[in-house]
Amino acid sequence: MLYPFKFRAQLFHKLWGGHTIAKWYDHVPADYENVGEAWVMSDIEKYPTEVANGSHEGDSLQDLLEVYMDELVGEKVYDVFGNHFPLLLKFIDAVDDLSIQVHPDDDYALENEHCPGKTEMWYVLPAESDSSVYLGWTQTMNPSLIHAAISDGSLARYLREYKVRAGDVAYIPSGTVHAMRRDTIVAEIQENSDITYRLYDYNRVGNDGKMRPLKLDKALEVMDYAPVEEAVVTHPEPVLNGAVNLKKTPFFTVNELNLTIPVQRDYAPLDSFVAYMCVEGACDVTALDSETEDKTASLRKGEAVLIPACLNDIVITPKDGCKLLEIYVEL
Repeated sequence: MLYPFKFRAQLFHKLWGGHTIAKWYDHVPADYENVGEAWVMSDIEKYPTEVANGSHEGDSLQDLLEVYMDELVGEKVYDVFGNHFPLLLKFIDAVDDLSIQVHPDDDYALENEHCPGKTEMWYVLPAESDSSVYLGWTQTMNPSLIHAAISDGSLARYLREYKVRAGDVAYIPSGTVHAMRRDTIVAEIQENSDITYRLYDYNRVGNDGKMRPLKLDKALEVMDYAPVEEAVVTHPEPVLNGAVNLKKTPFFTVNELNLTIPVQRDYAPLDSFVAYMCVEGACDVTALDSETEDKTASLRKGEAVLIPACLNDIVITPKDGCKLLEIYVEL
């Protein structure tokens, strides 16, 4: 039986990880430090998220797909992706700079990594101090210049830096060289891929005492060498108790819901699952057309819920206000 599925976050220790998002989850040990990522909806083979509510508690997202197929994700989505969920949803907490990196597109990744490529979007959350991100080059680059800049530690000088604040949206197509800077917290929506090619990592040493590996050869094959000419960071104005579109791409559509009163959403015209990521406050999500006792899922900051494609009549009831990212796939 289908109902709103809430998932138990997969938490990852990172060299650059922080202490903020770890406080959002009950299952984090008190002494667990440097939680850099929380995967809240994942079909990555090694790290699948499991249902945390209702009669399917303990089942993985993959288990649900194998049983419910297009009822879960929608007919068009299932025709394209089969038993593979198309997205990976996560929260990232960086207290130190992330490596300068790039992701491949679908064609390259499928041929060389046997998985999808990675186009992604960051939604910036409030942080304790000023935050910024690197997105794209400031000038036309070439492999020789990149090699020289890596050797002398000046690569970041060629990257375009954007100061960011809560509510900003950064869109990062595959091939765009980028990095999140220290003291930045984001919700990340991306293709279902864990492929990253590091160009530069500030000569950091991992837990094994060795320099963290780079993948410069592959990075040089997939990156865009042209400078960024248009703004890739936007700040859409919120709409109280309604939806505002943050980004619409071939890979995902993301809206922001900023709610102070109960709101009903009708997904009948949409042939897709809908995912909610709670980025502020808390709420109850009720599927009025679900025939199970589990039709209501409680959601709080840092959690995500999946609305199956066959459920169309949804009511979101905020608890003293909440802010959600509403995510689906339009094919």
